[in-house]
Amino acid sequence: MSDLPILSLVIWLPIIGGILVLASGDKQANITRWTALTVAILTFIVSLPLWSGFDTSTAQMQFVERSVWISQFNIEYYLGIDGISMPLIVLTTFISVFVIIAGWEVIQYKPSQYMAAFLIMEGVMVGVFSALDAMLFYVFWEAMLIPMFLIIGVWGGPNRVYATIKFFLYTFFGSVFMLVALIYMYFKSGSFDILAFHTLKLTLTEQILIFIAFLMAFAVKVPMWPVHTWLPDAHVEAPTGGSVILAAIMLKIGGYGFLRFSLPITPDASSSLDWMMITLSLIAVVYIGFVALVQKDMKKLIAYSSIAHMGFVTLGFFIVFMIAQNSDSASGAVLGMEGGMVQMVSHGFISAAMFLCVGVLYDRMHSRDIGDYGGVVNTMPIFGGLMVFFAMANAGLPGTSGFVGEFMVILASFRADFWFAFLAATTLILGAAYTLWMVKRVMFGEVANDNVAALEDINRRELLVLGSLAVAVLVLGLWPAPLVEVMDASIQNLLKHIVVSKL
Repeated sequence: MSDLPILSLVIWLPIIGGILVLASGDKQANITRWTALTVAILTFIVSLPLWSGFDTSTAQMQFVERSVWISQFNIEYYLGIDGISMPLIVLTTFISVFVIIAGWEVIQYKPSQYMAAFLIMEGVMVGVFSALDAMLFYVFWEAMLIPMFLIIGVWGGPNRVYATIKFFLYTFFGSVFMLVALIYMYFKSGSFDILAFHTLKLTLTEQILIFIAFLMAFAVKVPMWPVHTWLPDAHVEAPTGGSVILAAIMLKIGGYGFLRFSLPITPDASSSLDWMMITLSLIAVVYIGFVALVQKDMKKLIAYSSIAHMGFVTLGFFIVFMIAQNSDSASGAVLGMEGGMVQMVSHGFISAAMFLCVGVLYDRMHSRDIGDYGGVVNTMPIFGGLMVFFAMANAGLPGTSGFVGEFMVILASFRADFWFAFLAATTLILGAAYTLWMVKRVMFGEVANDNVAALEDINRRELLVLGSLAVAVLVLGLWPAPLVEVMDASIQNLLKHIVVSKL
């Protein structure tokens, strides 16, 4: 393993690159774009050794960097990754490249600030996934709000101010409770070391209060029902790149928070409140699926689809306690948690692709209304093929990544309760219903109007972006083993810690 501070490079390279892009201004817009793309590609390349040099046989933190930051409060610059955080970091650097490419021609207003915002946010999100000091984590967590606030507020749609304020208030309000919980545990342990928090002896009352504090922050980010209402507004008003990052990466930070904080720090509270988390997850899967069915705006439909799919993530994470009570085997619990992780990575690819597809249509017709389209495949056959493929993946077609995570979670749910599995499986029907309804109305049939007749098929830049994501969706769908292998030791270790007395 290299002595290079790879995690620091992956965090600070895009942040410093973003500052340089910002300083370059908009006079040489083309140079600005190429600089931003170069930084994003370099960041992705630098992140690859995290995967190639990762030791899958251990659950220990790897690529650790540790130095004193604020000695008076025992706060450290402490970084490290395991099999839970590493795939999410590589996903972040991978998706960020396509976000820069997607905004290449579309963003004409202040392109340097637009590109800089995404680069800085990329570094900050990697910081969230790799921070092992709670205060460092909190700084990165809060810092994410600023670039996304600007992205929606400056380059968003007509109601961007409302959507931005709503997004900020929801996420900031939840974070305040998390900060209180972190400070409480600091006084209990004497440091902000997250791994030390995992070994804290807390009473059940303390655990429940801390769990609820974390839930306020992480449930908003996922987002779970009923604190999901900010997401459709944010997606509809955000530019395409903002929607891609929001769906592909930022929602995953909520799921990651449950694995890094809620489950290991408050295992007894997690076990006591698992019924609540499972109920909220199933409401997201079923109820939000029906809500998606009645949407007329393509972006809003995909946004609600994201909430339903993220319900599988939280279901997989919290079903493990009921599996532990009903079974002598740990395999079902492992299947549920690994299924949730696979679903997070898969949803990152599929949701990014779906929002980029809507962006392609919006750039040409400046409408997201399903009723304005029809017969698009006649004028855009290559694009039509790709969008139908991503729609099938979104509906959970076997052979695509969308099937793998959902299948693993449904299979695990059977170990806990038949009705949990039955309700979760309704997404295969609802997902197909709302996705195919949208595709049928937009893609097929006769050419609806002159605007559709005048559409031109995707160019090489758009084909590169959508084609790369199609390959990722197909590879993960047909060969999920490398991803499962990377996370297996870390998931097994986490399960031993949280349900050791039950397995």
